[in-house]
Order: sequence, then structure tokens, then C-alpha cells
Amino acid sequence: MGIREGTRLVHMKDDSMEISYILLLSYNDLPTMLKQCFLSFGMFPEDRVVDVDHMLWLWMAEGLVPRGEERMEDVAECFLNELIRQSLIQVVSTFWGKVYECRIRDLLRNLAIEKALHSIHGQTQRYLSLDLSNLKLRSIMFFEPEFCKMGLINFHNYFQHTYVLHLEIRAGTKLLPDSIGSLYHLKLLRLRGIHDLPSSIGNLKNLRTLHVDNSCHLPPETADLINLRHLVACLENLSTLSLLCNSDESFPAHEFLSSCQKLHKLFLTGRIENPLSFPFPNSITMMSLCDLKLMEDPMPILGMLPKLRNLYLRTDCKGKEITCSDNSFFQLEFLHLESLPKSERWHLATSAMPLIKGLGIHDYPKLKEIPERMKDVKRMKSLTV
Repeated sequence: MGIREGTRLVHMKDDSMEISYILLLSYNDLPTMLKQCFLSFGMFPEDRVVDVDHMLWLWMAEGLVPRGEERMEDVAECFLNELIRQSLIQVVSTFWGKVYECRIRDLLRNLAIEKALHSIHGQTQRYLSLDLSNLKLRSIMFFEPEFCKMGLINFHNYFQHTYVLHLEIRAGTKLLPDSIGSLYHLKLLRLRGIHDLPSSIGNLKNLRTLHVDNSCHLPPETADLINLRHLVACLENLSTLSLLCNSDESFPAHEFLSSCQKLHKLFLTGRIENPLSFPFPNSITMMSLCDLKLMEDPMPILGMLPKLRNLYLRTDCKGKEITCSDNSFFQLEFLHLESLPKSERWHLATSAMPLIKGLGIHDYPKLKEIPERMKDVKRMKSLTV
């Protein structure tokens, strides 16, 4: 090696040490909670592109996101944005202005692993590679495409304290053992390479996030997951879906709806501030939206559904106007509007709702008048669903 090449390597090493020192300072300046969020990136394989939603759900399951007036998802997103602002996490892709995928650079991944190992020294281990001799692992992430001995894993004996379970396999047995249902504390379950879930999945009463492949079969007991906030799956044959959110928090977004291409009836009861967060499939013919807390008029969104025939809407909308634009609600036959106390005007375009047969309006104290064309439509007391 010549003197010039040797000098270049020395400079590169010095530059690397300087960068490491700067990044270490950025890490040290983080609040304790953000440090824990950063360390969780060390659990993923090298050069792994991480789905942002999955990372946010992981933080929530780990108890790293405090409960408060804001939605936990929104708080977690703020945490991620701060890590990005500090140059600790790299943005890979965005969608509609939001970070969709991210990654951690190798140098920072090494830092995360080093700090995580240091933080667990002498304490109950929080992050570790799969080790069945450790009975109190909070998070288990298993990446092994060729693993084919799923039946050898005794979930009941080894994972009783687990909050996060992430399994990725590609070969061998595709059925998850029944013992998965014994993981009472489990809050996040991510499965890749699993084709069938046992009926015992319904026993996971604390599960908040279930993320499975599109080819995975979900048993009827999935409906027993009373605390489920996020379901990512392909329910291509689902025909009817009824969801109730009885908490003060906003209704969680359900991305899986976009894959329900045979969904005909949808009933949602709970707080939905932004209808855009629900990717309603075009196959819907009947919809009931109750107890919403909308910031804007939902009609422009709902009016785009090409097959919608029956609509029941009971919501507290802050807007003063209802607008049905040209060519909207092209197949709508029955409309029931209830409890829009602030609505004063209803604008109905000439070509909107050409097939309307029945109309029900209740509790509209400020509505000055209904559109002229609607005055001849048969009045309904209720919408039969």
C-alpha cells in the first residue's frame, strides 16, 4: 500500500470516528422515551427497510407512547419525525406528505445495539435474539426464511411475558400452533409466511395490532379481539363488516378496507374525524356511519362510491353546509340524515342522487330548507339495514 492510499484510509477512519461522535451527541440529547424508540430499530436486520406503521405500532405495544388527549398513533408519529429531524433515522419513501418507509444506517444500527446491550446490563432483558431460556422477553423478532419447525416452539412455556411477537418464515409448516392463544399480554402480532391462524387467536384479548400476509386465513374468532386497533390483512371475501369504537379516541384507520373488494355492507360507530383515513372500497352498497365527530362535510367523499344505494349518517359535523356535487351518489336510493345540529344549508347539484326514492331527516334544528327536488321524495322514519 502506498503512502497516499494509507493516508486516505486514516482520513476515512478519522471522518468515521467524527461522524460517530456527532451521532452519539444527537442520541445523548434525546429524551429517555425517544432513546427507547431509537433503540428499537436495532432489532431489525441490517439494511432492512422498515414500514413506518409497523414501527409506530411496535412502540405503542412496548408502552413507549404515553396515553393522553392525542391519539397514540399521532404521538408516535411525532416521535419518529423527531428522530428523522435529528438525522438518526433515514426516510426511504413518503406517501401524501407522510413518511411511509424508513431505515437506520449501519453505523447508527451498531450504536442502537451497543446502547441497548448497555441499558439491559443487570436488568430484565428487553431486546434480544431468540433465546428460549429467557422467560421474560418483552419483544421477540424472528427472521429466518428457512425455519420449518414451528411446531417445536412452545409459546405457552416461553413467551408468557411477551408484548411483541414478529415471526418471518418462508418454508415448512404454515400453521401457527394453538398455544399462541395463551400469550395473554401480547399486543402486537406480525406474521409472514403463516397461512392459517388457529381459533385460539381469539383469546388474545389485549392484542391491538394483527398484521398477516394477504394469503393468511383468519378464523371467525378474530372478531373476539375486543382491543384490536389495527388489522392488516387481505379480507377479499368479506361481505359485511360492523365496527364499534366506544372510547374517546378517534377511530383508528383501517388500511385493510382497501383489500375488501367484495364488501357490501359497512357499519361504523365511533369517532371519525377524517373520512379520508378510511379507504372505502367501491363495492359498498350499504353504509351506516354513527356518532362521528367530523371536521368537514363527508358528502364529497361518500358521494364518490359508485355502488352506494343506502346511506345512514348520524354525526356531529362542525361544518354549516352539506354539499352533494354533480354526478355524486349516482346509485343512491335511500338516504337517512340524523343529528347534524350545525348544518344550515344543503346544496344538491342537479345531477346528484338521480335515483333517490326515500329520505329521512331528523334533528336538523338549523337547516333552513331541504333542496326543492327532495320535497317530493318519500319520507322515511328509519333506514332498514
